[in-house]
Amino acid sequence: MSEQQTKVPYKPQKKWSEIKGENSWTMFKVIAEFVEGFERMNKIEPCISIFGSARTKPGTKYYELAVDVAKRLTQEGYGIITGGGPGIMEAGNKGAHIGGGSSVGLNIELPFEQSHNPYIDIDKNLNYNYFFIRKVMFVKYAQAFVTLPGGFGTMDELFEVLTLIQTKKIDRVPVVLMGTEFWAGLEDWIRDTLLEQHGNISEHDLDLFLVTDSIDEVVEYINNFYAEGTNSTLRPNYTME
Repeated sequence: MSEQQTKVPYKPQKKWSEIKGENSWTMFKVIAEFVEGFERMNKIEPCISIFGSARTKPGTKYYELAVDVAKRLTQEGYGIITGGGPGIMEAGNKGAHIGGGSSVGLNIELPFEQSHNPYIDIDKNLNYNYFFIRKVMFVKYAQAFVTLPGGFGTMDELFEVLTLIQTKKIDRVPVVLMGTEFWAGLEDWIRDTLLEQHGNISEHDLDLFLVTDSIDEVVEYINNFYAEGTNSTLRPNYTME
């Protein structure tokens, strides 16, 4: 018998391990987190979500940049949403606190981290068990996204937002990457590899985000976006229909 005719040994179909009742109860916990999140976030004025690493230390370049940009954005009338933890998240909440704006923290329960930072408004400190619910809250209630240097979690949040905008699952909103030195390699890879070498995105997709170091440019970019007639309405993303 030739090698091509050799029969592959039969293997029984894979099966799930039985976990009695877990799926049903998980559904109710998911619904409860969504309901609480919607009810509490609906009462907060339009916000801007700030993403970035939990490992960034106070006093470092990007921590202080996050403080300053958050402070400036609150002075423009926006609240600030972060993941509620340390690093860039803490810096964003600190800037909102200093600027006198709403300081929202969407905390996630993790095995080894994280505790919420002290700059979140007491009535705006929300806790989540599920990453996907937390991410919906980040996106649904944000009028713009400012992303500072971070790791896998930051990249996950950034590319989910870009995908939702690209596929028109949410209205287009400003997306800013702060830290030109940090983002230069990624920006080059998106243009040279994704677009030019493989054609995996369209040329106009490069216009979905701004890369800058300037707080003034961030504020101008967001304010100009909402000054245009077609973009003038501040409203939650995701219709959830």
